[in-house]
Amino acid sequence: MGDARAGVFNLRISNATLDDDAEFQCQVGPARLHKAIRANARLTVISPPSSIEIVDHPPNSKIEIKENEEFELVCQVKNSKPAAKIIWYRGNVELKLEKRVDTTTEVNAGANGRAKRYNVLSRIKLRPTAEDDYADYTCEARHEALPPDMPLRVTVQLSVLYPPGVPYIEGYTEGEVIRRGQTVELVCRSRGGNPPAQLIWYKNGEQIRMAYRTAGRLSENVYSFTADASDNSAHYRCQASNIMSPAPLKADVTLTVLFAPAQVSISGPTEARAGDEVQLTCTTANSNPPAEIKWMVGGRHVRNATQRVIPSPDGGHITTSNITVTVAHNRRSVVVICHGLNMQLTENVVSTHTINVLHPPGPPIIQGYTEGSIHAGTVQKISCISSGGNPLATLTWYKNDKKISSTTKVSDRSVSAEITILTNVSDNEARYRCEASNSATEIPLFQIITLNVYFPPDHVVIRKEPEKLTPGVRATLTCDSSSSNPEAELSWWREGIAVPGVTNVTRPGLHGGKVSSIMLNLDVTPELDGNVYTCQATNTAMQRSVHDAFTLHVFYKPVFEEAPKDMQTGVEGESLVLSVKAKAHPGDIVYTWTKDGNVVGKSDESRIITEGPVLNITQLQKDDAGSYTCEAINSEGATSVTINVTVQYAAIVREAPESIMVAPGEDAHLYCVVDGNPLAKKHITWKHKAFSESDMKKRTSSSFRNGTSYLDVVQPTRADNGLFSCIANNGIGKPSSKDVHLIVMYKPEIDNSPMFAKGASNTGDTGRLTCRASGAPKVRFAWAREGSPIPTNTDKYDVQFRQVDLVTYESALLIHHVRPSDYGNYECIARNNISFATVTVRLDVTSAPDTPSALTVLNVTHDSVTVSWVPGFDGGVQPTYRIRYRPTSATFEGYKYVDVTKPDSNTYAITGLDAATDYTISIMAFNKLGASKYLPDLLRAKTSSGPPGKSGTAGVGIGPDVPDALLGKADVPRLVIVGVSVTGALLVLFNIALVACFVYRKRAKAASEQSSSKSATIEMYAPSSYNETVTGETLSSVSEKSESYSNGDSNQEYLEDNTKPPAASTYLIDQMEYPYQYPAYEVQHQPKPHHEEGSETMNRNTYNPSVEGAKLHYATLPPPPSHADGPYYNISPDARYVAYPPQLEFAHLTGSLRRPTAAAGMGSAVRAPSTVPPPDVTVSHNPPPVPPPAVVQNGPTPLLSTFNPNLGYPASVEAEGHLV
Repeated sequence: MGDARAGVFNLRISNATLDDDAEFQCQVGPARLHKAIRANARLTVISPPSSIEIVDHPPNSKIEIKENEEFELVCQVKNSKPAAKIIWYRGNVELKLEKRVDTTTEVNAGANGRAKRYNVLSRIKLRPTAEDDYADYTCEARHEALPPDMPLRVTVQLSVLYPPGVPYIEGYTEGEVIRRGQTVELVCRSRGGNPPAQLIWYKNGEQIRMAYRTAGRLSENVYSFTADASDNSAHYRCQASNIMSPAPLKADVTLTVLFAPAQVSISGPTEARAGDEVQLTCTTANSNPPAEIKWMVGGRHVRNATQRVIPSPDGGHITTSNITVTVAHNRRSVVVICHGLNMQLTENVVSTHTINVLHPPGPPIIQGYTEGSIHAGTVQKISCISSGGNPLATLTWYKNDKKISSTTKVSDRSVSAEITILTNVSDNEARYRCEASNSATEIPLFQIITLNVYFPPDHVVIRKEPEKLTPGVRATLTCDSSSSNPEAELSWWREGIAVPGVTNVTRPGLHGGKVSSIMLNLDVTPELDGNVYTCQATNTAMQRSVHDAFTLHVFYKPVFEEAPKDMQTGVEGESLVLSVKAKAHPGDIVYTWTKDGNVVGKSDESRIITEGPVLNITQLQKDDAGSYTCEAINSEGATSVTINVTVQYAAIVREAPESIMVAPGEDAHLYCVVDGNPLAKKHITWKHKAFSESDMKKRTSSSFRNGTSYLDVVQPTRADNGLFSCIANNGIGKPSSKDVHLIVMYKPEIDNSPMFAKGASNTGDTGRLTCRASGAPKVRFAWAREGSPIPTNTDKYDVQFRQVDLVTYESALLIHHVRPSDYGNYECIARNNISFATVTVRLDVTSAPDTPSALTVLNVTHDSVTVSWVPGFDGGVQPTYRIRYRPTSATFEGYKYVDVTKPDSNTYAITGLDAATDYTISIMAFNKLGASKYLPDLLRAKTSSGPPGKSGTAGVGIGPDVPDALLGKADVPRLVIVGVSVTGALLVLFNIALVACFVYRKRAKAASEQSSSKSATIEMYAPSSYNETVTGETLSSVSEKSESYSNGDSNQEYLEDNTKPPAASTYLIDQMEYPYQYPAYEVQHQPKPHHEEGSETMNRNTYNPSVEGAKLHYATLPPPPSHADGPYYNISPDARYVAYPPQLEFAHLTGSLRRPTAAAGMGSAVRAPSTVPPPDVTVSHNPPPVPPPAVVQNGPTPLLSTFNPNLGYPASVEAEGHLV
C-alpha cells in the first residue's frame, strides 16, 4: 500500500491476532552508493478477557453463610491482554478492601504459542452480618478492549444465617377481662432471622400449636380458641428459635377469665320418715368471682345459711352451703331448691331436690294354689298381692329360703308379684314364701305355702355280686330305683320276657319320695357272657316308668372259633396271609406268632407283618417255609394253633460252566445246577439256535438228578459251536437260563475285514496294526516283516494282546516313532495247537476313511428306523458317519442328513420320520482328512402306519389293548387281499414307467446341450486318494457315474428352461464351531483346460462331532453356469497329506462361519443343465470374475452355511452368496 513513486510503503495487517504482536521493520535499499535504510514499528495487539467467574459459584447463585463467619470470594478473569482490572461491588457500591489479594499469571497463546495472555485472580475476605443478608456481591472486569459501558460482570447473592428477633404477642393485654365462651385470638410474631423463626405456643408449659407462617423474614403463629374456665390464670408462652439461636426466645401472657358456675348440686337423702331431720348440702361448680348460694325449702327462703368458698383446681372458686330440714307428718314429699349466683356477671344457676315421706305397706296375700297334688312337669302359677304404703311395697319370692325371680305389676294403691313354676322333684315339700317391704318397714311382712308334687323314678341302678363273674359261680343282680312319689314297682326282663325276682322293702328317698329294690339270682355259665338283663321301675299313679339294661360279662380264656387248615402253600415273591379268629372275655386278646419257636413280625423287617390274628408275609422267600404257631392270650389263659407253610419259588439256574471245549469226534458233556420248588426233569429244557427239536432228540440226551441237569451232545462238529441254553421253568415267575458255550477245537481263522487290513499313522507318531483271529484252543500271534520276525517289547515295537470273546483273540503291533521306511506290509501269524494262519497288514499314512459296508435295518417304528453297518478302514483317524435319507417316492425332494458322532458307533436310530412312508437310506464316513463315498442307494425301509398297539400298524403285531372281540373280526377273505395287492403292484409299475420315461427325456436333452461340459470329481471335505482337486471349501463327490449314487436320476427335476427348480425347503443346521484346526498349505494355481465329466462340487456346512446324534441338514442351492473351456484352479498338496479346506472366519461365539468376501460378492448364478447331483450339493466349476464388493445396507453379514431363522434373511440373499 502507499505510493511507490513518492517512496511511501505502508503495511496493513487485517484480522490481527496475538501472533501479530511484534516489532515490524521496513527496509529500503541498498541501491547504488546508498546503504540500506531501516525503520522499526511496534505493533501491540490487545485482547479482551474471554470469561469471568466467581470460583466455585455459578453466576447469580445464592451463597449461604453464618453471621460473623469469615468467608472468601475468588474472582477469575481469563485470557486478556493486557491484564484486566477487577473491581468488586456490594450492591451498586464499589468495595474498597484492604485485605484484597490480586494475582496475575501469564498464559501462552497464538498458533506458535509465543503470544502471551493473562489470567487475573482476585481474592476478598468477608465477615458478613445480618445486614448482608440478600446482599449482592459483583465482580467486574474492565479492559481497554471492552466497551466502557459493557464490562464483564458476574454476581452472587449472600444468604446470611442469623438468629431471629424477640417474639411479641398481640390480641390480649395483661389485666384485660374475658368472659367464658368469648373467642380469643393470640398472635405471636418474630421479625428477622435467617432462616425465619419457628414459633411455638405453650399453655401452662404444654405445647398446644406448632403451625406458623412466614413472609420474608417475618414469622407469625396465630392461636384462636374459645375461653373457658381452664383459661383463667392460664400462662400462655410463645417461643421463637432457628438454627442460629443459642436458646429459644420467649414472650408470655397470663389470661383473666370471668365465668358463672355451670351448675349447682344438692346432696342428701331422697327418703325420710315423718319427723326425721335431714342434712342437705349445696355445692356450686367453679366460678370467678365466687358464687353466692340461696336456699328455698317448701317454697320458703332459708336465711342465715352458712357458706364456704374454696379455690378450684380448674380455675375460679367453689362455694358450699349446708342446711337441716325437718320432715312433716302430713306431707308425702318435701321440695328443696338451691340457687347459685355470680353477682358480677348477674348469672343464676338452680338445682332442685325432693325428699319422699315413707309409710309401711299392708301384709302380703298368696293366691293360685290349692292344697292337693301336682304332677312333676306341669306348670303352676302363684301370685302375691300387697296394698298401701309409701312407697308401694317391694314383693320378693323365696323357695326354701332361696330368692327366686317373679313378675311384678304395680297399680295406684297396690302391687302384685307372680311366679311360674315348671314343677320337678325338687318342688315336692318345697316351702314358697312371699315377703312385702319398703323403706318404712324394719322387718318384712310374709306368707308361706308348702307344695306336694308326684314324680316318677329318674333311673334305676343295677349291682352284681360277686364283682367278677366266672363259670360255675352263683351271681346276684340287685336293682335299686331312684326316689319316687308314690313309691315305684320293680320287675326283671330278659330279651322281652319277664323274669321273677325277689322284692325288698322300700325306704325313704330324696325330695320326700321312696326308694325300692329287687334281686335276681343266676348260675353263671360261659353262655351267659353278653346276655342282657333289664330292670324296670314304674310309678303307677303317674303311669310312667324307667329302666336300665345290664350286660353280663363272663371272664374266660380264648377259644378259636374255626380251626384253620394245617397246610398252607405260597409262591415266592407273592403275598401269603394266615388268618385265625378267637373269642374270649376280656376281648383284649394278645396274639403271638412264632415260626419254629422264634417270634416273627416283631423286628424292623417290614416284609413280615403281624396284625393280631393275621400274619401277612409280603414277597415270600424260600426261607419263609416252616411251622407257624399263633398263640392267643388274655388275662384268663392262653390257647394256640399251628399251621405248616410251604413256599413255591421260580426255578433258577444257579450254576453252569461258561464253556466246554472238546476235540472233534468226542462227545460233549454239558450241565447246569438248578434250584426251585417244585422242581423235576420236566421243568428243565436245553436249546441251541442251530438245533431243531428233532435234532435235539437225535443228537442229545438229558438227565436230571440232585438238582443238576445233564446234556450229552453226541460227536459235535465245528458247525455245532455256539451257545447251549439251559432253561429252567416250573411255571412260577420268569424262566431262568444260563448259556454254555460249546467249543469244538479248530485251527485259527483270521478276520480279513477292511478295518483290520490296514493301519495308518503320520511320521513321528505311533502306528498301530491290528490282527484279529478266532480259533480253539487259544490263539497266539507273531509278527514279521519281509520274512523276518519282529522283536517285540523294544523301544521301536510293542505288542498288545487281548481276548475279544471265548474264541476270538486280537494282537496289536505298535510301531513307535514311525519313519518313512516303516510304511509298507507286515505279516501277522496266528497259531494254536492245531494249525496256523497268516495275513498281510499294511501301514500307510493317515487318510480319508473307507466307505462302510453291510448297511442293514435293525428295527422300524412309526416314526424311526434303526440301521447298522460294518465300519471300513478309518484312515488312522477317528471317523464320523453321515447317514442320508429321503422318501423313496418323493423323487423331487432333497436328502436329509444326520451325523453319527459317537465314537465306535455302528448303529443309529433315524427319528422324526413320517408314518407309513418308504425311505431310501445310504451312509458314508469322513474324518478330518477327508470323506468316503456314499453306499449305493439300495437300502429301503418303510415305517409302520402308527404307534405300537394301534390297529393297522404295518409290520408290527396288534397291540395288547385291542379287545379279543375285535381281533375276531380282522379276518379278510384271501381273494380280496390278493386282488388289492395285484392292483397296487400294477399301479406302482405304471408310475415307475412314467417317471423313468420323463427322466430319460430330460437327461437326453441335458446331455445334448452340454456334450462339451466337463466337471471335476471332487471328494467331500477332502479329495480321495485318486483325485486331490479341491475348489474353495470342503466338497462332496457327486459323480453320477461313480458308485456313490445308483439312483441319482431321481434326485432333482429339471424345468423346461434347463434350470433346476428352487429348493422345496431349507434345512437348518445348528451353528457350531468346527472341531478341527486347519493347517496352512502351499497352494499352486494351475489352469486346466477341461473338467472331468459328470461331477460337481458341493458347499458344505460345519458340524460338531461332540454332539452325539446331532442332525445336520443342508440346503440345496443352484450351481453357477459351467464353461466348457474356462480354466479352474487346482490345489496340489503334499503327497503325504490330504489337503484341508482353507482357514474359515468365525462370525460369532456360536460358531457360524462367515462367507468369504469374494464368495459373498459372486451374486446369483444360472443353473447348469448338467448331470443330476444329489440335492445336498451346490457346485461351481469355474468361479466367475469377482465384482466389486457390494455395499451392505443393513444387518449383519450373511452367514455361510444354511440360514439362521432368527436373522430373517430372504432366500435370495442367501442364494447369491452360497457358491464356492
